[in-house]
Amino acid sequence: MEKNGKQIPSKTARILFGLFSLFVGLSGIALIYGGVNLIGAGGSVSFLIIGVVMVILAWLLFTRKWLAVWVNAGLIAGSLLWALYEVKLDGWALIPRLDWPVLFGLIMLCLTPFAKHYFTRFSRKAWYLLTVIPVVTCFALVLVPLLNPSSIHLADAGKKADGAAGAFSTGTVDSPDHNIAANHDETNWTAYAGSNLSNHYSPANLITPDNVSHLVKAWEFHTGDLPAPGDKTEYLNENTPLKVGNSVYVCTPTQQVIALDAASGQEKWRFDPHADKKALFTAGAYCRGVAYFERADVPAGAACHARVLWGVTGGRLAAVDAETGKLCEDFGDQGYVDLKKGIGDFTPGYFGNTSAPIVVRGKVIIGHMVRDGQDRYAPSGVVRAYDAVTGKFAWAWDLGRPGITSEPGPNEHYTPGTPNVWAPMSADDKLGLVYMGTGNAAGDFYGTERTPAEEEYTASLVAVDAETGQVKWHFRTVNHDLWDFDIGPQPNLVDWPTPQGVRPAVIQATKSGQIFVLDRETGKPLMPVKELPVPQGADGGNWTAKTQPFSVDMPNTVGAPSKKAEVLDERVAWGMTPFDMLACRVQFKKARYDGMYTPPMLGGTIAYPGNHGGLNWGGLSVDLQQGVMVMNTNRLPYYEQLFTRDEINKAGSKSLNEHGRSLGYMPQVGLPVGAKKAPWLSAIGVPCIAPPWGYLTGIDLHTKEVVWQRPFGTGYDSGPFNIPSRIKLTMGTPSDSGALTTGGGVTIIGAALDNFMRAFDTRTGEQRWETRLPAGAQGAPLTYVQNGKQYVVAVVGGHQRLGTKLGDSVIAWTLPDNKKE
Repeated sequence: MEKNGKQIPSKTARILFGLFSLFVGLSGIALIYGGVNLIGAGGSVSFLIIGVVMVILAWLLFTRKWLAVWVNAGLIAGSLLWALYEVKLDGWALIPRLDWPVLFGLIMLCLTPFAKHYFTRFSRKAWYLLTVIPVVTCFALVLVPLLNPSSIHLADAGKKADGAAGAFSTGTVDSPDHNIAANHDETNWTAYAGSNLSNHYSPANLITPDNVSHLVKAWEFHTGDLPAPGDKTEYLNENTPLKVGNSVYVCTPTQQVIALDAASGQEKWRFDPHADKKALFTAGAYCRGVAYFERADVPAGAACHARVLWGVTGGRLAAVDAETGKLCEDFGDQGYVDLKKGIGDFTPGYFGNTSAPIVVRGKVIIGHMVRDGQDRYAPSGVVRAYDAVTGKFAWAWDLGRPGITSEPGPNEHYTPGTPNVWAPMSADDKLGLVYMGTGNAAGDFYGTERTPAEEEYTASLVAVDAETGQVKWHFRTVNHDLWDFDIGPQPNLVDWPTPQGVRPAVIQATKSGQIFVLDRETGKPLMPVKELPVPQGADGGNWTAKTQPFSVDMPNTVGAPSKKAEVLDERVAWGMTPFDMLACRVQFKKARYDGMYTPPMLGGTIAYPGNHGGLNWGGLSVDLQQGVMVMNTNRLPYYEQLFTRDEINKAGSKSLNEHGRSLGYMPQVGLPVGAKKAPWLSAIGVPCIAPPWGYLTGIDLHTKEVVWQRPFGTGYDSGPFNIPSRIKLTMGTPSDSGALTTGGGVTIIGAALDNFMRAFDTRTGEQRWETRLPAGAQGAPLTYVQNGKQYVVAVVGGHQRLGTKLGDSVIAWTLPDNKKE
């Protein structure tokens, strides 16, 4: 429409372009505000410049100037150059830098029918050139790297790992008392990670990279252990079952143990210890595993000749007949040992048994978790051993009573607040040593008031004589730990070649990103360990160790596993939009970050690796035949902050001892400061660092080099605001539980935050199989051969803390009869 020779826009065009102008202007103002804050924190001027140009663009759009089209094209081009300068062709990192140019361009294309009659002048050819080309360019630069990620590095299938012929490690030890858990063959899975050697490896070789794609479901069993309506207890399915003889032994979140027929999945028996519901609510409902023991002094078939043992949250150690599920009444008091004895009077669930006990030299040895950050006066971290037949107390490793392994006397208690052993343990039955990884003394983020013994044994691998409870040696993985880097990964026991010959070794992965290799007889490093300087200058009354131990010749897990740790800078800050990315950048610049071991501060710290690792309790899987170590790792910084005692009190945060609510804090009552820790997330609930957030990696133990690596997991079942994206792009998700490797050269793993089970060629890292699951698989799978068929079994029950779908399935897969070759 024209009037006096001038173009007059329609009412609809004015409204639509007016709304678009308002949107662009408000976006620019938001970026100006955030950009000023970022500059004030010492960050980039880029957001301020972009915001100013957006405001100019908004005004030009509102006043109908054709120049707006050119300014928009220039803004997109400038943003594109800036994005490529900062993150190159990293598709995920480009998203928040280029999604708004795509959005602006698409909106303008949608307004094409109104544009001719809106602007004071108009060129259709220029309009399309200046809108379509920038949109397509930005879209392609994001999409192409996402569909063809450069972060996937596979090995050459024809290149065998360097090393001599034969297996890298034997995977067996001599057991003087013929302990069934000391070793395992292809037909059994006798301890949590396969055997006491704890490698998540089976010599079973019927399933191979060539036929694994033919796996089909053999059976599915439903435990029925699900939260009742209104039950606010967190259900955390982390179980890896055992398989001995013809039975698979499953432990459910409420610590019911169920025996299933290994070939059919039919229930044989079930035992419910009726765990304390208040304790489960406080600690969380989970059971990583059980232990199995066979008596040598009674014939097979006698009552409780074989028994299943496990810890019950609320303070009990239970033993039932492996054949019938009935309590072994000769064990402890009618089948139970009281684990509260000697601990003291604490809120139910303040301490609890989450990992499987371990059986060595006729002793069942059990540790427990203690809720972090509550009170300096917390339950003791004591580890105890009991006779596996009678349940009679054998010894206690109590850090506050060095050299004393007896029970406390009347009206006495084990030393409160000492580092606990919550993670799975390992053992060498030949040496008679049990290997346990310790946590921190109570008050994880404040270390000034620790005792000398707590300082020495915090975050340490400790070798204890299984018969006496005396410490043989220990190796501290973190000096004066202020980051909650307790040892979560289970130690792996392998043979290790050295210039002096093969030595029995223990590989200890850590949350802190280091992978140490030690002589398991002496504790001396078999791979070099150097003490290197780390950031100083703690506040809140803390002090920092001047150096930390680094395993310099092994890959680390700080970022994508390699021998060079990832160091963050402002450019890594990320979000789904420029606004949450900018907020993350401001937070990064305002917080303290000086690299690994930056001490926690009152003003906030970016901790990388975060409290989750690195590696957590899922640990490592070692293919003992090929000498390939497989690990699923996290790339997820944490935001940690200290708070003064006055701030904690004003917030109303209470510890479990005070029978109150922590309100998201770690009150650390009895210490000068409390704390908060959480993954570094944006306001919409996505990490403040671009994917990948998790990797699956294969390391050649002959060369100690990464041979393949890939982001692990997709965003199919997760997304902003916890809304599943249903987009199956490989992005890498955080994960806890570990992988299974087999003698057939296959790695099988669930673990990721999408509900899939996957199989990979252990030698190359190539994915060979994937199947959809009815829930999350946050427990490591196991495998065994039964009646000539190899089965892979996993608990598929989900995990409320990790946000995966709950279920109650135990699923077995096998090859069809015509696909065994």
